[in-house]
Amino acid sequence: MVLRSLQKLLLNRFESDGKSNKVEKMKKSIVTFGEIMLRLQPSNFERLIQASNFEVSYGGGEANVAVSLAHYGDKAAFVTILPDNPLGQAALNQLRRFGANTDMIKRGGDRLGVYFLEKGASLRPSKVVYDRANSAIAEVVPGTFNWEEIFNGVKWFHFTGITPALSPNAAAETLNAIKAAKKLGVTVSCDLNYRKKLWTREEAGKVMKELVQYVDVIIANEADCSDVFGIEAETTNVKSGHIDDAHYQSVAQQMMNISKARYVAITLRESISASDNGWSAMLYDGSTFYKSKHYHIHLVDRVGGGDSFGSGLIHSMVNGKGPQESLEFAVAASALKQTIPGDMNLVTEKEVMEIVKGNVSGRVQR
Repeated sequence: MVLRSLQKLLLNRFESDGKSNKVEKMKKSIVTFGEIMLRLQPSNFERLIQASNFEVSYGGGEANVAVSLAHYGDKAAFVTILPDNPLGQAALNQLRRFGANTDMIKRGGDRLGVYFLEKGASLRPSKVVYDRANSAIAEVVPGTFNWEEIFNGVKWFHFTGITPALSPNAAAETLNAIKAAKKLGVTVSCDLNYRKKLWTREEAGKVMKELVQYVDVIIANEADCSDVFGIEAETTNVKSGHIDDAHYQSVAQQMMNISKARYVAITLRESISASDNGWSAMLYDGSTFYKSKHYHIHLVDRVGGGDSFGSGLIHSMVNGKGPQESLEFAVAASALKQTIPGDMNLVTEKEVMEIVKGNVSGRVQR
């Protein structure tokens, strides 16, 4: 009798612990939604036409953000659909390996999107070839995700302009997500990320004009505002490295005028060559313009630079940092990322703060 009671007590405790662990596992402060792809890249700066081998990695805008946030210690979840095959599993494993919550990912569809990257050097620019048509997430059926359940306990939701560009269905599901987020008081951020190989400027402008009405923080680069909304920095020439702060302030103000955003962040890349860039950013809160430090970067891999900026900004803001501090962290984080191969920014908060403090010598740490 006593033994049976003890067994029952231990069983109840085990079940309770199991439920507790599940709840803890599901905890999330930040959710991102989009596509993760297989990345194939020739070795040693080879061109695609001469490659006999490809290096394999995985990445995609919102997946990169979730992984970066996980490295900072945030509870970040990535939402997507992955095919139930070895390639889909490999992408899922990559996310889990680097700490992103994958509990809301659904399995289905026939294929994982693929992109081929030809890394540029010196005078030769990098090039991307997409093979992502009819990917699992592009064929999402609107209503697939229970967003109100996903956003339970969430503080922040992030997406990019790439996701609605994948298909009309993906655009519709993105709209469902941000409407649910706003209903529940979740802060929404969007990186415009215009991709001309996915849709036209006219298509992008029509869709994104509606989506930004639900966005609190807009992130863009020197070309996105022009490509999506026709807003340009008149006296800026990023190819020559000339950036006029006053005109970027005008761009930020115009972006705020056509949206419901509380903040507009603009990354400023000076393309000296495919190997060397200048890097900084601005942030506007409706009354004050903030400008970051300027960094010179000798590029290892610029892919994911904007995503690492976005994740740095989100991490700082969601943890209560002010505009200037948030901007400096985001710019330092993205400068650091562009020294790392692959899409994802695999650095810690401490490492970013060393850059913020001015430790940019690159000396060996022992």
